Amino acid sequence: MADDTDPLRDLYPFLHGDRQDPDAVNAALLESVHQKAAHSLEVKRDFFARNGQAVVEAARAIAAVYRRGGRMLAMGNGGSSCDAAHFAVEFLHPITTGRPALTAINLASDPTMLTAVGNDVGFAHVFVRQLIALGRPGDGLMGFSTSGNSDNLLKAYAKAREMGLTTLGLAGGDGGEMVRCAELDHCLVVATDSIHRVQEVHVATYHILWDLVHTLLADERGGLETPP
Repeated sequence: MADDTDPLRDLYPFLHGDRQDPDAVNAALLESVHQKAAHSLEVKRDFFARNGQAVVEAARAIAAVYRRGGRMLAMGNGGSSCDAAHFAVEFLHPITTGRPALTAINLASDPTMLTAVGNDVGFAHVFVRQLIALGRPGDGLMGFSTSGNSDNLLKAYAKAREMGLTTLGLAGGDGGEMVRCAELDHCLVVATDSIHRVQEVHVATYHILWDLVHTLLADERGGLETPP
């Protein structure tokens, strides 16, 4: 006889040979959509309410990098490597008419380099090695980590400080080691344990940073073909 009191039966009816009710499933999925969207908005509102001025200061730091002729370098692992790529392309290929391209280099873009260094020296050095070759005093380094504990980012920040770069980072949770990193000039932390919500706020943040940086550079901005 089937055990109708099993609390897992409602959650996993297929394990008991039962079929799910399509209407009930659709209602549950729809509610999940509403709850996740509401949570995403709540986390964004909380982050920007707490960190609005810190976002402005980070934008000022990036604008200062470009104002003195520097470039931005970006890094991240996994999904955060996609954020590094997105961050870089926003500056390299501005979608708003009249805003010039600004040099940004994604350190997570070359699988040959990443696997060579990871295999020969160790994954903790995949960004440091590139930073040594590509970084110049006056450049900026932006890192993305949902946990704030990525060892290869922390090592890169230490090398960046040694080389005279401005350092910025976006983290999640409690900020991990990034928020305690003495070599990090600006660290913005999305205070939630949900990796998806952290990444959503990171995207919104660097979109805002991109816009603020161009606003701050408006006085130096030339035409479409004129470098800043």
